[in-house]
Amino acid sequence: MVTTTEIGLLILALALLFGAYRIISAVKPLVVNAVVGVIVLVVANAAGLGVEISAVAVLVCAVGGLPGAVLVVLLATFDVAFVGAVAPLAW
Repeated sequence: MVTTTEIGLLILALALLFGAYRIISAVKPLVVNAVVGVIVLVVANAAGLGVEISAVAVLVCAVGGLPGAVLVVLLATFDVAFVGAVAPLAW
């Protein structure tokens, strides 16, 4: 025979499962946007745009996603911020 405790635990488990699904489905687009932003940052660095990959640049790209990555690349292009340091050649 099924007790009320078992029914209550079943309802609680279903509610937690539904809540976890809602949280994951809400966070998924943010994670995808952050990954795309970091990939754009790495591609810009590999293309030779002079973007320094620092903790702040990665954080801006992770939080801002693609617009954050475009901002970092533009700021590095205009030598405002996130510019890679170039060591002079010693003769």
